[in-house]
Amino acid sequence: MASSTTFLVLTTLLALLSWQVIASDPSPLQDFCVADKDSQVRVNGFVCKDTKDVKADDFFLAANLDKPRDTTVSKVGSNVTLINVMRIPGLNTLGISLARIDYAPLGENPPHTHPRATEILTVLEGTLYVGFVTSNQNNVNKLFTKTLNKGDVFVFPEGLIHFQFNPCPDKPAVALAALSSQNPGAITIANAVFGSKPPISDDVLARAFQVEKKTVDWLQAQFWADNHN
Repeated sequence: MASSTTFLVLTTLLALLSWQVIASDPSPLQDFCVADKDSQVRVNGFVCKDTKDVKADDFFLAANLDKPRDTTVSKVGSNVTLINVMRIPGLNTLGISLARIDYAPLGENPPHTHPRATEILTVLEGTLYVGFVTSNQNNVNKLFTKTLNKGDVFVFPEGLIHFQFNPCPDKPAVALAALSSQNPGAITIANAVFGSKPPISDDVLARAFQVEKKTVDWLQAQFWADNHN
């Protein structure tokens, strides 16, 4: 009986450890695995291109990240330029990506999550008020915030709702973010809740947000634009 119990405990521990191992981007088992986007094989990520066909350009992108982006096209006053495996095939299996974020005066990168990545943000120009909210713990979602200036760095843990806001009414801001996934994903909370296709039932949202259905209907009627490009 004791040996059966021990076996069960060890099996459970191994299952938990295995889950942790596969919970993020897999580690490469070779020097690189350049994404073959033309392959018809479907895997979690991309199939590797034959190494004899790999070129230096597979690891390169003339991204012009030194150039300001247009923040006027977004209703939230920001513009996110993401460099991930879709733009640099050589990032496949390497577990990293990059983004430049431009903020208009009083612009923001609204509350959102990255379901597959932790983010570390560096302010290049201006000032940002940033923060993240913890998951449900003891009926409390704790908010952590900080005002960042040029050269400051802040970390947003994987999967947690976070935001950045430029509090200056007359100066833009710029930040550079590194993310721990080749394809971090982004779920903008307002867009997902009120702009989903098809829409979530207003009965559901009215009860969830404790507001009248006409308020939900008005929110769902807005144009929920994406600030990513």
